[in-house]
Amino acid sequence: MKKKSRNVGKYEVGRTIGEGTFAKVKFARNCETGESVAMKVLAKSTILKHRMVDQIKREISIMKIVRHPNIVRLLEVLAGRTKIFIILEFVTGGELFDKIVHQGKLPENESRKYFQQLIDAVAHCHSKGVYHRDLKPENLLLDAYGNLKVSDFGLSALPLQGDGLLHTTCGTPNYIAPEVLGDQGYDGSAADIWSCGVILFVLMAGYLPFDETNLSTLYRKINDADFSCPFWFSPEANKLIHKILDPNPKTRIRIDGIRKDPWFKKNYAPLTYREDEEVSLDDVRAVFEDIEDQYVAERSEIKDGGPLLMNAFEMITLSQGLNLSALFDRRQDYVNRQTRFVSRKPAHVIISNVEAVAESMGLKVHTRNYKTRLEGISANRTGQFAVVLEVYEVAPSLFMVDVRKAAGDTLEYHKFYKNFCAKLEEIIWKPKEGMGHSNLLKTMTY
Repeated sequence: MKKKSRNVGKYEVGRTIGEGTFAKVKFARNCETGESVAMKVLAKSTILKHRMVDQIKREISIMKIVRHPNIVRLLEVLAGRTKIFIILEFVTGGELFDKIVHQGKLPENESRKYFQQLIDAVAHCHSKGVYHRDLKPENLLLDAYGNLKVSDFGLSALPLQGDGLLHTTCGTPNYIAPEVLGDQGYDGSAADIWSCGVILFVLMAGYLPFDETNLSTLYRKINDADFSCPFWFSPEANKLIHKILDPNPKTRIRIDGIRKDPWFKKNYAPLTYREDEEVSLDDVRAVFEDIEDQYVAERSEIKDGGPLLMNAFEMITLSQGLNLSALFDRRQDYVNRQTRFVSRKPAHVIISNVEAVAESMGLKVHTRNYKTRLEGISANRTGQFAVVLEVYEVAPSLFMVDVRKAAGDTLEYHKFYKNFCAKLEEIIWKPKEGMGHSNLLKTMTY
């Protein structure tokens, strides 16, 4: 068995829960307090190679200062010899997109509640000069109480040029504002508002307002704001969405106008919170004053021979307390940021089956140490689609396969996962009907 224990400073590091172009996000636990956190890991070599030191230092500092109940909180920043670790609040309720995938569309009142929380978060950050530029349901998380939390706010915004405009085209094509597609520069605030309008449409409709397989056709429809609201939208919601999805950023409704809109104001209760909490930036300065030398202790103990052993605290978090049925019932997966299945087959058999099914689906396969990355082209051919699977041992002869999206659209990922699991039915273990938690615990006991 390959048992791995890793610590970064006072944090015990667990499984990977997200991947991006420049960073990975790991589940971790504060060993002093027992608090669960998310640890974003960036390679120093990547930061230096892309000359991102000043940008990331600035944005991390802003993120630490920007405190709002509807924004994921940045707790502290640490540095190892080769990596920078950003410690974030761990949000347990999953992505808002998972809820949309499960329900198809949300009731208007519920959509309005999330939209109100989103606008409050965006307004707060704009007041600090921070622009997200990649707002989409995948970047909106839900806490244990069902409140919205914007993630990665500010880490994507570049410093402004002399004209006060942003000049980098970025973001997910379906949510991108028309002016971002041009090369004249754009107002980050207006661009974020457009994305908020697309999000509101998706929440209420269950599908995108601009969704074409051909990229040039997609961009033309975005530039022309060529969309129509479905019949179940109320006239008031329809009117507001058209004010937000105005292709002219100069006439597009601003946040103060949105907050005055009658549809928006219904049941709206602005949050009251204290913003006078003193925030120290000493850790940020320490990390970046000498990017090569300031570091915390990183300890790893690895014994080769098999897949990683899942820690008990990870099991408890995965299973939402001691309700272990969430680990085995894939129907409950919509509340989680990742999907998973359990198997009693040997780890090498699981991997070989995963590889065979992936290849039959036309995906490229890369496997190393019981971790497999599957790559292909997204369904709308606008970019790469990638999935990472990792095998963990949770008990003798019982393995959990964590599956997570690494690139591509979340809706496409959910469709892929359903199809993929259907082809793996032979190796997926389903506990017998009526098996209670105590029996599941006995099954998983060493």
